[in-house]
Amino acid sequence: MPRASNVLDRVLVLEMVRVTEAAAIAASKLVGRGDEKAADAAAVEAMRAALNKLPMEGTVVIGEGERDEAPMLYIGEKVGAPSEHGDAPKIDIALDPLEGTTITAKAGPNALAVLAIAEHGCLLNAPDTYMEKIAIGPGYPKKTVRLEDDVETNITRLAKAKGCAVSDITACVLDRPRHREIIAELRRLGCGIKLIPDGDVAGVIATTDEDTGIDIYMGTGGAPEGVLAAAALRCVGGQMQGRLVFRNEDEKARARRWGIEDLDRIYKLKDMARGDCIFAATGVTDGSLLDGVKRRKSGAIETETVVMRASSRTVRYVRTEHRKGVK
Repeated sequence: MPRASNVLDRVLVLEMVRVTEAAAIAASKLVGRGDEKAADAAAVEAMRAALNKLPMEGTVVIGEGERDEAPMLYIGEKVGAPSEHGDAPKIDIALDPLEGTTITAKAGPNALAVLAIAEHGCLLNAPDTYMEKIAIGPGYPKKTVRLEDDVETNITRLAKAKGCAVSDITACVLDRPRHREIIAELRRLGCGIKLIPDGDVAGVIATTDEDTGIDIYMGTGGAPEGVLAAAALRCVGGQMQGRLVFRNEDEKARARRWGIEDLDRIYKLKDMARGDCIFAATGVTDGSLLDGVKRRKSGAIETETVVMRASSRTVRYVRTEHRKGVK
């Protein structure tokens, strides 16, 4: 188990909860309204305002894009309220103020406000490209799954480790045309498949919770979401590998600007998230991981958040009733 970090001790776990709560509440006002951009903008603005209240020197390493693509929470942006004495902790931040913009616009399941923090230099500064991923929860022998192996090999090895039949395995896969071959192979093997429309951070985390019934996550999604998911798995255990996928030369050039030279590298869990990490996610809409934001007749707002920490291997579920303005 990693040694507890004095740096992260000064950025309290509860403060991370407040940040994701703020983003989730802001986005929830636009659930089902059909406007992805407005929902995302509301979450981004609320998360940035909450981060800027914290006593830290934060740097966004996974965010809304590069500076010329995003007005706020862009990669490299400095957030927080630094101390006048210069002793505020230096923190790297990976965030997705609204993981599941389309889900939110359509009032679908599993939309989240997500945040991960670690000491400076401990989170992979992944470019905004795709990432091929494979992930399972804790409790299995090392190398139970490997990205370089085919679907059948990984599923067979996982079933052996679980002591079950291949047909008892359920995989979570993003419902995309690019996953046609993966889906066909899983069907051939007799596996169950949980197809999700969006939200692959929740999909990866679902492998750690037996109640979801999901044993493995497979497929290609966003690289920033891959780092966020890796931070969550670092907190609770599990196995994950990722490999960046580039659609054109511009994306390759962008990766090199962020210091990535080996474009074919397979990243292991600790390559994406090292040392002590704190991960927090608040539900925007109801899902397998968390309940969404609820507005009551009294005017109160209820949220549910999961917050995890690597050094203590703790997972806390926080239900909050926000009663501001309620008489």
